[in-house]
Amino acid sequence: MSKNSGQVFKKTSPNQKLSLYLGKRDFVDHIDKVDPIDGVLLIDPEYLKDRKVYVVLTCAFRYGREDLDVMGLSFRKDIYLEAIQVYPPLPENKKQPTPLQEKMINKLKENCYPFCFEVPTNLPCSVTLQPGPEDHGKACGVDFEVKAFCADNLEEKIHKRNSVRLIIRKVQYAPEQSSLQPKAEATRQFLMSDKPLYLEASLGKEMYYHNEPIDVTVCITNNTSKVVKKIKLSVDQVTDVVLYQLDKYTKTVAFEEPDDTVAANSNFTKVYKLTPGLANNRKKRGLALDGKLKHEDTNLASSTMLRPELDKEVLGILVSYLMKVKVIVSRGGVLGDLTSSEVVVEIPFYLMHPKPSEVNASTKDLVIEEFNRQKIDGEKDDEEEETAATEGEH
Repeated sequence: MSKNSGQVFKKTSPNQKLSLYLGKRDFVDHIDKVDPIDGVLLIDPEYLKDRKVYVVLTCAFRYGREDLDVMGLSFRKDIYLEAIQVYPPLPENKKQPTPLQEKMINKLKENCYPFCFEVPTNLPCSVTLQPGPEDHGKACGVDFEVKAFCADNLEEKIHKRNSVRLIIRKVQYAPEQSSLQPKAEATRQFLMSDKPLYLEASLGKEMYYHNEPIDVTVCITNNTSKVVKKIKLSVDQVTDVVLYQLDKYTKTVAFEEPDDTVAANSNFTKVYKLTPGLANNRKKRGLALDGKLKHEDTNLASSTMLRPELDKEVLGILVSYLMKVKVIVSRGGVLGDLTSSEVVVEIPFYLMHPKPSEVNASTKDLVIEEFNRQKIDGEKDDEEEETAATEGEH
């Protein structure tokens, strides 16, 4: 979201006859409702003659393997599509302009037309599955696009010279923190031991923010004659792709293997810290990321939060996180350390962004600028690859 609440993003068609303005690129899913997508179009009526101007909102699932489109196979499925005729305006589309639209209309003056999309609550959030180093073409994932164009009708072929498109993101923010401290426990009975080994792991809270260290407390009560020779901790990202078929990807995004051991007939308690992040996982194929790739403001995908009655089949990509604690116990005996047993616990938790503070946009002057996300050095923006360069107002 824009750091300046009065900032407006602009994209202009290559022929300079049509400009699309949006107040933000990230639209928030509040679980029970989604922020409306409101913007304006600045058009040149003399250029249009008798043609119309449409704006279309599309939510699509991209399967990847776009290079195989030449075989006549479609690797992009529209999950949702809504079109509005902006010019000439239709009576049934007339709505009271939002405060942001009123400010834009007052600033841009003539030939400025507002539009607004009400986004359904059963659509997925923007998620991209990271391609591998050798993968080519577009990545698999869910994206949202606002496109405006001139045409005689919606079925007419869209020409790049008189159209403009902006990729937007549908995001979720962390709700209020709960007092819940999730934990998991496991008990393992071994042969030749009268008493079991008890493993418990707990987190300080249920909700963590991106790049925040996660404290995990590990308690081991070893009442056996065996030795715990190794403790392994990991944060796993679990991604369910449930649109076209049920695929599950599990990727480790943080890992620690300390040198701690637990002797027979002894107790052990220690707090470890793991920090999941994208920086050390940029080459992992299939890793779920928030929104677009190749930008410094992209991070690991946030956890998906669902209404209880929501149909999971509609969602496309679901993301969740687990803290996994594994202890490896030496069986002893003749083979000694050559044989071992594992005891594992898993704790689900949420990884999200905090909700940003709200600022009243009506108190800010509009600052119009051509959109350009901060990019990683040497990498090209996906939109630059598809859309001709446009000139902007500042």
